[in-house]
Amino acid sequence: MSKPTTRPVEHGFRMPAEWEQHEATWLAWPHNRSDWPGRFTPIPWVYAEIIRNLSRAETVHIIVADAADEKNARRVLQKAGALNPRVSFHRWPTNRVWTRDYGPLFVINRQGEAAAINFGFNAWAKYHDWRNDNRIPARVATALKVERFDVEVNGRPFVLEGGSIDVNGAGTLITTEECLLGEEQQRNPGLGRAEIERALHDYLAVDHVVWLERGITGDDTHGHVDDITRFVAPATVLTAIERDSADANYAILQANLRQLRGARDQNGKQLTVVELPMPRPVVFSGQRLPASYANFYIANRMVLVPVFNDPNDRAALNLLAEAMPDREIVPIYCGDFIWGLGAIHCATQQQPAATTPRGR
Repeated sequence: MSKPTTRPVEHGFRMPAEWEQHEATWLAWPHNRSDWPGRFTPIPWVYAEIIRNLSRAETVHIIVADAADEKNARRVLQKAGALNPRVSFHRWPTNRVWTRDYGPLFVINRQGEAAAINFGFNAWAKYHDWRNDNRIPARVATALKVERFDVEVNGRPFVLEGGSIDVNGAGTLITTEECLLGEEQQRNPGLGRAEIERALHDYLAVDHVVWLERGITGDDTHGHVDDITRFVAPATVLTAIERDSADANYAILQANLRQLRGARDQNGKQLTVVELPMPRPVVFSGQRLPASYANFYIANRMVLVPVFNDPNDRAALNLLAEAMPDREIVPIYCGDFIWGLGAIHCATQQQPAATTPRGR
């Protein structure tokens, strides 16, 4: 049931940081072969490895199209040693697998109650097939029997993908101007910075927004922040850096670094900025792909990190281990997965525990 005339912030809801305790993780089983043209075969096995690790630490909800899709998923997971009582299935049709972007964003209040935020979704203002994905937040809220807030601004659904933002759970959010304010692949025509910040405040309890400029080359979402800069503590971010000055991402990431070095959190505290290397360019069929170590996923007791058989894999894993020493760092090979133009964070959506604490 939605509350069309109220806002979550009025009820004490906030969006927790990703490192706060999870009740579960939501994924959608891969089925759209056009997202990995000519390279789909290994993708279910990448999912099996993600699910095998996640289910060691939390419940995993998998969205499947139908009974046949579930049977196939169970077969793959069984072979991979990933099928166990912590894995459950939901038969709902989807267009694609990127639950980070079309799934609900969850908020919790001071009483530890959870609610689902239903932002609009239009396939990054790029693809025509998105209506099944857009129905998922309502389906999830109904299945979990939690309150649902449908987001509208000026009488229209407000479009926002989960991969376009990152929060510290205490009131600060990072995003990019390219994605939320740019005219290309424009999600919310007619809305300016102030209106967008008001929506983020009303629905996610965001008091302060750090605006970076652009996302990386090859990102077809046009500027998602989860490929470039991520919170790992309330006032600490890891941000992607390209060392090769001839690379297309060099100037983009240097500009973002300069902005972050001058950024503050919701209390005016300067952010601690840790530089995270980029892998060497990953190119397939002549196309530069959005390979980045920043697309990691923080789960209970672990961090799943995309790796690419690259010399910088080890440096990135070590930096994440230093940043989050209380968690196991789990590398997941994503050299095939990234051909779908997304990686681990794009494919996952956390459901916070109903009694999650504020701190790390």
